[in-house]
Amino acid sequence: MAAGDPREGRIVLVGASLAGLRAAETLREEGFTGSLTVVGDEPHPPYDRPPLSKQVLLGRAKADTTELPMRRDPDAEWRLGTAATGLDPLAKRVLLADGESLPYDRLLIATGTRARPWPNPAEGALDGVFTLRTREDAAGLAERLDAGPRRVLVIGAGFTGSEIASACRERGLDVTVAERGPAPLVGALGGTLSKLAAAMQRNHGVDLRCGVTVTALRGNGGFTGADLSDGTRVDADVCVVALGAIRNVEWLADSGLAAGPRGIACDAGCRAFDMYGIVTDDVFVAGDVSRFPHPLFGYQMLSLEHWGNAVEQAEVAAHNMINPGPRRRPHLAIPTFWSTQFGLNIKSVGVPTFSDHLVIAQGSLEARRLAMVYGFQGRVTAAVTVDMAKSLDYYRHLIETAAPFPPPPGALDRALAADIPVPSDVPDPKGLSHGPTVALTGYLPDRRLTVVRPAR
Repeated sequence: MAAGDPREGRIVLVGASLAGLRAAETLREEGFTGSLTVVGDEPHPPYDRPPLSKQVLLGRAKADTTELPMRRDPDAEWRLGTAATGLDPLAKRVLLADGESLPYDRLLIATGTRARPWPNPAEGALDGVFTLRTREDAAGLAERLDAGPRRVLVIGAGFTGSEIASACRERGLDVTVAERGPAPLVGALGGTLSKLAAAMQRNHGVDLRCGVTVTALRGNGGFTGADLSDGTRVDADVCVVALGAIRNVEWLADSGLAAGPRGIACDAGCRAFDMYGIVTDDVFVAGDVSRFPHPLFGYQMLSLEHWGNAVEQAEVAAHNMINPGPRRRPHLAIPTFWSTQFGLNIKSVGVPTFSDHLVIAQGSLEARRLAMVYGFQGRVTAAVTVDMAKSLDYYRHLIETAAPFPPPPGALDRALAADIPVPSDVPDPKGLSHGPTVALTGYLPDRRLTVVRPAR
């Protein structure tokens, strides 16, 4: 690499994902002229995942039409269908499954997540048991739904599981949803709004079973049903396991980075920490696999499975990779998320799980059109709207300015006095089948270390 010119040299991006693509484009847009290599374990160019649980399952789009458009040609070497298997930070090389290794001057890790599999491999291998994460997953599940199964069992009532159940009902298929927690979406949105989610599922004909776990998947070669912890059995011929995501960090086990089950810890400039909490200057992280601190949320490390976060963080990481320290900028975007299910458009801004109370600021649960504002220790930290998305910018401003909670009159359609804040009722994720799309993960590395000092 040319001394003093960060726009030259060799950059490797591991993860041919949304974050990887946007980072590659940004590097070129900001003047990087060196060699750029993108490594991806899937054989496809980067594609869009949100349509897989929506349009693809509804039969409105084919899984192979979800490729992401390129804003510009990043002039990169694409190493697709080849997984990264290790990282040597001293030699500055990425090890690949085909035995090769790639030298780098700077590295961006954007390996994302994969679907959490059914814990019993033999049961998970039954014909008719699916997870939903990849193009192949979506294509296979859509084909099975096209065949008109008598019943679909969805295990887990987070956003993905709920969207799958919604697609099944829109197709006219019978569906049972099993959730260990008290209601759908409770891990992401808390208890009040999860009651509306439960009512909407049941009103649309979903056989919703909460407070139960699936103890066994049954079948002889092909899936035929499942046993539940309450002693009942569900007969079905398709099962979708929607138990959340696993971050793809195993290949970094010997790298010395702060990589663990909750992701790779990095600073607000997307620079990775090593396992002792020391920031690196040549390894960067972006997207679902990252954990980063946010000053608006107690400087806790956040893990986000959000489309918008992947884009914004990738652009910040790319900018910082090729700019000297004084020109670097922080990734301080407010988390946003959206979901369409059972005829409702749910949008979120901020971190609903970083809350102790909430108030319905507009609309009502009965009208199924509302804006709910979350607060923590007297300030606004999040808002969720149901079919009222135009209000989100107002609440985003309240979050960014640490406005007092309950919020002052402004975007309200009625006097706030009638709405007394109630506990947000966010449960411990350990008691749920599904995980939140925004996770508060504490502070810095996952590992517990013993420091051994040499004798003097």
